[in-house]
Amino acid sequence: MSAGWIAVAGLGPGDEALVTPEVRAALEAATDVVGYIPYVARVAPREGLELHPSDNRVELDRAQFALDLAARGRRVVIVSSGDPGVFAMASALFEALEADPARMGTDIRILPGITAMLAAAARAGAPLGHDFCAINLSDNLKPFAEVERRLRHAARGGFAMAFYNPRSKSRPHQFERVLEILREECEAARLVLFARAVTTPDEAITCVALSEATPDMADMRTVVIVGNEATRRVGRWVYTPRSVPA
Repeated sequence: MSAGWIAVAGLGPGDEALVTPEVRAALEAATDVVGYIPYVARVAPREGLELHPSDNRVELDRAQFALDLAARGRRVVIVSSGDPGVFAMASALFEALEADPARMGTDIRILPGITAMLAAAARAGAPLGHDFCAINLSDNLKPFAEVERRLRHAARGGFAMAFYNPRSKSRPHQFERVLEILREECEAARLVLFARAVTTPDEAITCVALSEATPDMADMRTVVIVGNEATRRVGRWVYTPRSVPA
């Protein structure tokens, strides 16, 4: 049996034109595709390819399953949206590998993709043109108190910020708290960009001052980008200057 391998691939933010040639080649060579249900659904079925969709809360089980398949000589692609190293499956795979040293020799490749915050920033202009950070606002894998602590320090540090998973049906109140913290730490005119379903037919881009931002402007398909104090508009574009006054 030929040696198996695992490629952890980013499918980009939604538009198929933004899937990289490297990822397309891995999918063409794969015998198995593993991932969260809607991401696996983006992969076209073909003869010789087995699709293994699973729930979003079983990342470690999914990673272990991929390791087991590779050990059997299968060529496995674990799919994530955006980039697999940004709040996605690359970390989960290495966590599973760390817990299963017998699989340490597995042939693993991480294939980068265009993550949602970069696609959203490009649609708006260049709001992440200087120092920035990304924060996952979900408390599924960390306490919300830690979200609040990191958010407050990022705001005080003068970073532009990109927020993933800002608001869901199960935790609608948390994004309201995020906006409260931002208003405590930032000026009212700070620009906030809401980029929903970017690069898909459902795309909607809205930019408002922090004083005008409301929780219902975001959902789980939205990436929120908060500029730093220098972020500004030029025509219809939003950008953050690369220079910082001395």
